[in-house]
Amino acid sequence: MASLAKHIRLVIISVIDYFYVPFRKFIPLETFRYAATGGFNTVLDITLYFICYNFVVDKQVLDLGIVSISPHIAAFLIVFPITFFTGFLFAKFITFTNSPVQGRTQLIRYMISVSGSIFLNYVFLKVLVEFAGLWPTMAKVITTGIVVIYSYFAQKFFTFKTAGLATS
Repeated sequence: MASLAKHIRLVIISVIDYFYVPFRKFIPLETFRYAATGGFNTVLDITLYFICYNFVVDKQVLDLGIVSISPHIAAFLIVFPITFFTGFLFAKFITFTNSPVQGRTQLIRYMISVSGSIFLNYVFLKVLVEFAGLWPTMAKVITTGIVVIYSYFAQKFFTFKTAGLATS
C-alpha cells in the first residue's frame, strides 16, 4: 500500500512539474505546485459545496433542535472536513516536500492555520450572502479567493516553514 501511495505521489509531482516548465522563469516550483494542488482542492471544495448546498442541504435551514444553521453555512461545515484532509495531504506530500518540520507538528500547525481559514470563510460567507445579497456559490468563490491568499502565506511561513529554504 505504501508503495502504491509513493507511486501515485511521484506521478502527481511529475505531471505538475511537466506543466511547470514554461513558468519556471516566473515563479518558484513550490509556488507552482501550491497553485496546482490548491487549485484542484479549490475546485473540489466549490464543487462539493455546490452539491451540498443545492442537493444535500437543499437550500434549507438545518434545524438541529438546539441550533439552526443557515444552508450556506451548513454546506460549508459538511464539505470542510473533506477538503481539510485533501489540502493537508497535498501540501505535505506534493507542495512543501522540503519542510524540516515534523509531520505531527505540521498537522497541528495546519489545524491552527486552517482555523483562520474557517474564521475567514464564516465571516465572508455571512457578509457576502446575508448583507451584500450575493448568491451563496458566488460568495463562496469570492471567499475562497481571499482565503487562498491567506492560506498560502500561513503554510509557507508557519505550517511547513519553507520560506527561505533552497528548493529543488
